[in-house]
Amino acid sequence: MKKNSTWITALAVVLLYAVTLYVSVSQTYDNAIEKLSDKGRYQLNLYVANLKGQLEKYESLPELLSTNERLTTLLQQPGNPMREKALNEYLETINRITNASDTYLMNADGLTIAASNWQSEKPFIGLNFSYRPYFKQAMQGRLGRYFALGSTSKKRGYYFAYPVFHQQRILGAVVVKVDLSELESNWQGRSDKVIVTDPSGFVFITSETQWRYRPLVDVNESTLELIRQSKRYPKSVTDSIPLLNIESKMDYAQLVTSNDNKNETYLMQSTDMPSAGWTVNLLTPVRDLNKDLLTTAFISFSVLTILLLAALSFQQRQKRQREQIRCETIARESLSRAHEELEIRVQERTAELKRTQDELIHAAKLAAIGQLSTGITHELNQPLTAIRSYADNGRLLLQHERHEDVADNLNQIVELTDRMAQISSQLKLFARKTDGEMSKVLLADALDATRRILKPQIKKSGTEILLDSDLQDIYVLANITQLEQVLVNIIGNAMHAMDSQVLRKIHIHHQIENDMLALAIRDRGPGISDENLEKIFDPFFTTRESGLGLGLAISRQITENMQGSLNVLNHSDGGAEFIIKLKLPIADHA
Repeated sequence: MKKNSTWITALAVVLLYAVTLYVSVSQTYDNAIEKLSDKGRYQLNLYVANLKGQLEKYESLPELLSTNERLTTLLQQPGNPMREKALNEYLETINRITNASDTYLMNADGLTIAASNWQSEKPFIGLNFSYRPYFKQAMQGRLGRYFALGSTSKKRGYYFAYPVFHQQRILGAVVVKVDLSELESNWQGRSDKVIVTDPSGFVFITSETQWRYRPLVDVNESTLELIRQSKRYPKSVTDSIPLLNIESKMDYAQLVTSNDNKNETYLMQSTDMPSAGWTVNLLTPVRDLNKDLLTTAFISFSVLTILLLAALSFQQRQKRQREQIRCETIARESLSRAHEELEIRVQERTAELKRTQDELIHAAKLAAIGQLSTGITHELNQPLTAIRSYADNGRLLLQHERHEDVADNLNQIVELTDRMAQISSQLKLFARKTDGEMSKVLLADALDATRRILKPQIKKSGTEILLDSDLQDIYVLANITQLEQVLVNIIGNAMHAMDSQVLRKIHIHHQIENDMLALAIRDRGPGISDENLEKIFDPFFTTRESGLGLGLAISRQITENMQGSLNVLNHSDGGAEFIIKLKLPIADHA
């Protein structure tokens, strides 16, 4: 009966152990997913705002162009070479100023009669695009919208089309094509993935090039055939294999696995852009979350194991104390009886009593040593027995020249010691105090990474970046990824500030002040007005039509989180100068 009770108690302890571990890990996982979702929702809103800002910049342009007399005159009286040339040059100028991809005019039959690319190798003039949905929408008297691969240019773009009216009659449509490839390239190289899908569920804008023109999830064959017939995307790369497998759904997101060779799991969050007919999806990898989950599981396992061992140790100590009390009681009773006998024969048994007392003390010492030995033997007996068994077995195998089996036994011993060393190293890692995200960063590495990120813009704008020669040996305390984000933002803004300048140079120099490094980034632009200087870091404040006004606000927050600062002033020789202050490692300024 006592044996059964012991087994039931052990089983209850194991079940409680497992349930506690499961609840701890599950709660940690749910909290981590929720935090990842909150961060993803913020990032997703930024991506959507970026897309909306890019489209809204061009949305009203076709309607504005449709009011120009040159368009209505040519549509009413086609075939005049001088008018055609003048309109072509006008559309070319508009296209260059607005930085649109293409701008062209179509008559009521869908025939292109004027275009900004009239001097290119493959001009649109003479081509009929009446099959395009944006033309049909414009001829119905409303703004047409459509995203597709250009049938002539073979370049992706978003089309805005607006009807050209004359006396309440639609003569044709003017079209503006917007190139979003630069915006897409800015999304590449990040851990999270951006996917924009059309109403059919096909991916047409994404930070992952190999995912383009694939359905996000399963689509039926009829939908796939309609996509191919519309020539919206290149038929040769339209893949019917869905990009993602849905693993599980939650109220605020869903877990998915990619169908590429990585098979990575992501937390996917989505939001609609009704005006464009798009759905913007953000995929955040959960691999780091899984690592944290394993760490939490290990910590929980270790803590529970320690508590269980402590409970067992306490139980054994209680047992030993009860045994000691029992022995002491017996000893006291024995001494009491001996004392009664000694009172009768005090003189005769004095020496005998002394010997008995010494023997009892010696026995108590031996009992204590035995209990300690039993505990040590219990802890070491199994590994020692296993090692002895492997060694004896290996010696016999060696005598029979079974060298491969000997090697296998030695490998077993090595694996056992490796596992013990691994557990020890993991416990040391758990106990070690760390500062988290901040680390010693070589400033030159951060600047090199920034220039690699901005290389297309630097090359396109012809900007020259001048650095101090002694920056190669400067270290700062920072988060390398966030520091690069700040540098990309400030240097990118500096290039935009010099759009109208002939001399395009950015000077980067530094100065060490006590335990801080002051990094100054100066452009050769017009500088910042006194009115704007005080609110340049305010969220959503911007002087650029396509800007969101969040970059500098986020950059200042990042530097302050790294125990630094970010400020701006107008340089005495012209241009704006942003000053980033960061802490130096202790060894660098001690």
